[in-house]
Amino acid sequence: MTTAHHVADRPDRRPAPPAAQPADPMATVGAATSLLDAYEPGRARFFASPTRTLLAHGTRAEVPHGDAPLHRRVAETLESRLRAGDAAPIVVGAVPFDHTAPAALAVPEAVRWAPPLAEDPLVGLPAPAPAAADWDVRPVPEPHVYGDAVAEAVRRMRRGDFSKVVLARTLELRSSREPDLPALLQRLARRDPAGYTFAVPSGPGRTLLGASPELLVSRRGGRIVANPLAGSVPRSADLAEDVRRAAALLESAKDLHEHAVVVDAVREALAPHCRTLDVPARPTLVRTATMWHLSTTVVGEPADPAVSALELACALHPTPAVCGTPTAVARDVIAELEPFDRGAYTGMVGWGDASGDGEWVVTIRCAEAEGRTLRLFAGAGVVEQSSPEAETAETGAKFQTFLQAVGVDQ
Repeated sequence: MTTAHHVADRPDRRPAPPAAQPADPMATVGAATSLLDAYEPGRARFFASPTRTLLAHGTRAEVPHGDAPLHRRVAETLESRLRAGDAAPIVVGAVPFDHTAPAALAVPEAVRWAPPLAEDPLVGLPAPAPAAADWDVRPVPEPHVYGDAVAEAVRRMRRGDFSKVVLARTLELRSSREPDLPALLQRLARRDPAGYTFAVPSGPGRTLLGASPELLVSRRGGRIVANPLAGSVPRSADLAEDVRRAAALLESAKDLHEHAVVVDAVREALAPHCRTLDVPARPTLVRTATMWHLSTTVVGEPADPAVSALELACALHPTPAVCGTPTAVARDVIAELEPFDRGAYTGMVGWGDASGDGEWVVTIRCAEAEGRTLRLFAGAGVVEQSSPEAETAETGAKFQTFLQAVGVDQ
């Protein structure tokens, strides 16, 4: 592919939201954390990324469900708000893993923007510790049942049925009182302010919260960025062991192959939409508080200025990083071997505006809150070389992001 290093210097077609503009360092003090502090479950939508922070209130319009492609329904909803006199409408919310299910996307009544959380010095202040709670934790499925599903998937791959599937499991946490969602969001955001933190309604009485490390795709004017992650290993509290694990991940044939499959799928999906596309030959590392991930940053320039971030996201989703390959076969295997509905998990969450700019991230490291229940999700990419023990351990490590924020010691 042709390289696109020059794209980073291409001026945008329109001014970016305030969060994307260079800011006086003193002006950032408290700007992003004030939006985090103002989050209210139910009526607010919060989204923070390495480029900006937004807090939206109220609902002016909801994106309808229908047969037309999602990006067209979103574009029509935004166009109708422009005709109604809205100056700069955006959609915010979540799209489920099942592309035939209704999305939870809405045009809010009011939106506040700020620079990234990572640029706000106050984000370094500790979040309040989790309140003591009598959480009852129920795995769905049980770990040994999940291991059996991994073994069955590996057996079918060795038979030649498919080459990869992502299998997930859940933890259902129940308490005698409803969780403090604003405090939970604070802990997620302050633990990894350089990542993607979100809290949005996902259905009647339900809230989707998470801290995802993975950008599906963003578009800002003439620049498209995707950041697929695949191949991972739990981190260690011992510095030397942590470095050893990171170095081993970079040399792991299994993980490098798993990552290459995902990057190839991203390249294939984006290429028809891009004049130029820069795909690095080898991955780098991204770390969260609990995991190391292989990461590749793909940068492109749109061939058609009208293509939106959401249209690109729909073209990419689901990548082999959250589904498998071939996609249709992997979907069928997931439906057969996972004893639950993923809902918003491994879908996408983010925002988009009427010009087509936006950011959409992969909905992982997340939970759905409903009443006194929190439902946590974690998955692992299963390939022919996978073992039930390793994939069960990997999902257990991925649960830690949320378990630690909730205060559950497992």
